[in-house]
Amino acid sequence: MASPATTQTVRPLDTLRFDTSGPPQITSVVADHLRLLGARTDRPAPGEVSTDTATGGTTVTGGGFAPAHATATWADPAGGLAGGRVGGLVDEATVQAATGIMAVHGRRDGSPRGLAADYAATATGVLAVQGLLASLVGQARGGPVRAVSTGADRAGLLAVSQYLAAAGAEEGEAAELAVGGPPFTSADGVHFELETLDPEAWAAFWKALEAPVEALRAGWRPFQFRYATACAPFPAALHLTARSHTWERIRRAAAAYGAQVCALHSLAERAAEHDGAAPWSLMPTATGRLATGRLALGPGRPAPGAPPGASPGVTAGGPLAGLTVLEAGRRIQAPLAAHLLGLLGADVIRIEPPGGDPLRGMPPACSGISARWLALNRGKQAVEIDIKSEADRRRLREMAAGADVFLHNWAPGKAAELGLDAEDLARVNPALVYAYTSGWADRIEHAPMGTDFMVQARTGVGEAVRPEGEAPAPSLMTLLDVLGGLLGAEAVLAGLLLRERTGRGARVDSSLLGAADTLTAPALRRAARGENPRRPAGFRVPRRTADGWLAPADADARAAAHDLSGLTTTEALARLHEHGLTATAVTTELSDLHHDPRFTGSISRDAHGAPAVPDPWSFA
Repeated sequence: MASPATTQTVRPLDTLRFDTSGPPQITSVVADHLRLLGARTDRPAPGEVSTDTATGGTTVTGGGFAPAHATATWADPAGGLAGGRVGGLVDEATVQAATGIMAVHGRRDGSPRGLAADYAATATGVLAVQGLLASLVGQARGGPVRAVSTGADRAGLLAVSQYLAAAGAEEGEAAELAVGGPPFTSADGVHFELETLDPEAWAAFWKALEAPVEALRAGWRPFQFRYATACAPFPAALHLTARSHTWERIRRAAAAYGAQVCALHSLAERAAEHDGAAPWSLMPTATGRLATGRLALGPGRPAPGAPPGASPGVTAGGPLAGLTVLEAGRRIQAPLAAHLLGLLGADVIRIEPPGGDPLRGMPPACSGISARWLALNRGKQAVEIDIKSEADRRRLREMAAGADVFLHNWAPGKAAELGLDAEDLARVNPALVYAYTSGWADRIEHAPMGTDFMVQARTGVGEAVRPEGEAPAPSLMTLLDVLGGLLGAEAVLAGLLLRERTGRGARVDSSLLGAADTLTAPALRRAARGENPRRPAGFRVPRRTADGWLAPADADARAAAHDLSGLTTTEALARLHEHGLTATAVTTELSDLHHDPRFTGSISRDAHGAPAVPDPWSFA
């Protein structure tokens, strides 16, 4: 095959073509992203009617590569998961029900609820593109031609992996799992989100609004842990306090005391301002030879969960085997992106502050290590770097000189302030792929803090995830952090392929804003056409049975709308099946997924006893 490194290209898939078929909710994401990466197709543009079926795949050809093929379905038989039609996993609703997405999203309301947006399908589409890009990168590096498969069932398990890990830990949650949470509502009817990482700012804000001291004290812990638990049982007095003040008064209090508030925007508002930007940006850096040297770590340690004697790469022989990723990330977005790169074979080295990442100790724990932390960081190596120290920053630059990827999610401007921005590291490694995962990508003026729930509020996600007739409310499941991590990994893979085809390094940027726009793309297109962007009332609301819940497939929901409360879930499923209708049981306890026949053998435990979901792809 011709050397892709000699190809003249601006985007990683320039000169390549693709053809795709399969579930439209998945393939529309695949087609949209492949187009944005430079590939061409005769497929209809996004939003046009598709005749695709539940089977099929995507093939990318040209550019001197052997054809790369990816299969993306609702339930991936290649992964050993037993969902499929036998388990009723045939569409977005049934995948959300089975994988625990409905359970986690519904914690705020006290019962499982479906996301009105096609979250599992969107994640699956991104995973399929990742698999294609990884396959092409592997080819360009002299590896074998590999077909990849993924499924929405695996995407769903990945999305709840932190919650599943916590549910399977040997100790309980640090905060109560109970009904409640934002958004708050002002006296003049404005729904809004509140964000602060500082307990003093939290207290000062509520004191300024004359909230009872006992309520503001009791509210801080559930507020602080809502990212981990997907619920926030605030004292009712806090909601009552918000309702007693105008939005302007609330805004002034937040500004005065260091908290941030954001009114929930509608999908129509987001569609009107949408700039049409891709969910990531790629920019080639200086010309230089590809890095070939191995990274000298110096003092370091394998991260908990790495197999004894194994390389830091979790998937030996993957398409990224032999590549090194430096990751300076906290919480979810950047660590998840690096985790996915590790699953594809890269050696991932976490840059942690002196004393290690404090989130290692976040309860609940498995063998003394945070179960949630393990879900994103098992198998990585760790090196402690004090970025406030010039000597340690110099050490980090030396490490970057031998790496292939540097990935971080520091606050905006922090990297430049430290002398660790893309231009700085390009001087020591011109072939480096420099990746930044941010909140807003500098695309929204006067944007609030770039955290998951604030971005949900600002971009209309609160409307997109709730059907018509319900008040908008951002999900307390970390939808955008997870999808943002997926997009971050996709951007890095695109940068690596661009590097292989041009011999130049690249800067790649992704964001939570890009994740929001990717998730809401179908709704934004409806809004732009002047149509109602929201799903109809009752959309993806599970049905109560005598002993649990079931979710009919979206196409069968109307026909299945009769009282099943007197039947057990098994009986109700049989009754619907007799009428030719498809449905599946709703997972309500994530710990039950270990023994769920729809996922037989797919969920394991790592060396610390923490639940581990299957890799999101299979390569053949």
